Amino acid sequence: MAQPEFRTIAEKFMRKSQIMVLGALAAILAITPGCTRLRAHQGYIGDQTLLGSVQPGVDNKESVQASLGRPTFVGQFDANDWYYYARDTRQLAFAQPTATEQFVLKIRFDPAGNVASVSKTGKELIANISPEGDKTPTLGRNKSFFEEIFGNIGSVGAGGGQGSTPNSPN
Repeated sequence: MAQPEFRTIAEKFMRKSQIMVLGALAAILAITPGCTRLRAHQGYIGDQTLLGSVQPGVDNKESVQASLGRPTFVGQFDANDWYYYARDTRQLAFAQPTATEQFVLKIRFDPAGNVASVSKTGKELIANISPEGDKTPTLGRNKSFFEEIFGNIGSVGAGGGQGSTPNSPN
């Protein structure tokens, strides 16, 4: 009689372990899509032959806009600087995106509206800016959490020191 009870206990254990394994596999499958690489493109999408066709002394603002379209942005300090910008990035899960390709075409116009210069740059001008720690440095004393809370115990209402009361005749 002990054998049928043992079989039912063993069968229950096997079913529970199968359910746990299937649950673990389902959890792994649910998490896995978060680990895929994300690719993105930002900015101008243009033909490389058209980008290379802009020539100083030959083109003007109208011909550049007709062939390349409106610029990605115009110079902030000089409206005669036009920029065509494009960047491809990739990112893994929650990491910061990293640039795989970058293209910046800067077109400078003279006051008459003719192309004065054309310059192209790439990924080599990307700057990595790393902030200093996770706090903004400030002037003054650095107090801990508990010093901020309990720092005034004993000093509130205690007189006798110079400047301790605002209307003292001292």
